[in-house]
Amino acid sequence: MSYHSFFGLKGQPFAADLPLEAILKTDDLREVQQRILYTIELGAIALITGEVGAGKSTALRWVAGQLHPSKYKPLWVTATSGSILEVYRQLLAELDIQTASSSRAILTGLIRTQILTLVQSKKQQPLLIIDEASLLRLDVFAELHTLTQFEGDSKPYLPIILAGQNNLADNLLYRTAVPLASRIVARRHLQEVNREGMERYLEHHLKIVGLKHSPFDAQAVTAIHQGSGGLFRKANHLARGALIAATSEKSQEVTAEHVRKAASELF
Repeated sequence: MSYHSFFGLKGQPFAADLPLEAILKTDDLREVQQRILYTIELGAIALITGEVGAGKSTALRWVAGQLHPSKYKPLWVTATSGSILEVYRQLLAELDIQTASSSRAILTGLIRTQILTLVQSKKQQPLLIIDEASLLRLDVFAELHTLTQFEGDSKPYLPIILAGQNNLADNLLYRTAVPLASRIVARRHLQEVNREGMERYLEHHLKIVGLKHSPFDAQAVTAIHQGSGGLFRKANHLARGALIAATSEKSQEVTAEHVRKAASELF
């Protein structure tokens, strides 16, 4: 018997691809939203950091989903350790521009033209969101700064959200990144959730799949919290694995031992 059937689940528990309305509205989520809205208002840059699995991408997706599509146009880029050309190509794809050129001058010209069209003709506010920005090479930070400059830097048309692991803030201290870093007006570090927050998170996800009462006993919740380090992504794997372990023993109660068995399967 599958663990879905055993526990009467109506879907995949602890899924990462929840619809926006199903995402748990935490204080961190609201704090990120507040900072991003402030950054858009000023046409500046915001910095969102946190460990892997702390919920950065989910927070960005939720905040972007609250922006009215007729007024705002989020432009999503997933950073790599490659050159600025990779960033430009992703950005051009988001802007629905096709080109075979590898000229930085041509690519930046195309991007600038489209940004101006969005702002001045379509009355839309673009927002560049760079996820995994901690992977960016240092020379890319310098190039990004030039991309934000319109009319001698007097028109803040392209606000940017940089999201990445904790070393992102350190990378922005390098000399080549100073011009870009000087435009940062807001920052938020997503902390590991405490045990109470983890219990609330688990209960929220279980309700999504139809369980009114959590099968995890108090020790199991503590084990998930400790084993995940308070990070949601690893908690998802531990909780799902613990449900599977409990099913194999035909136990309707999920215990710390089931969590430990799940942990033995993870890195």
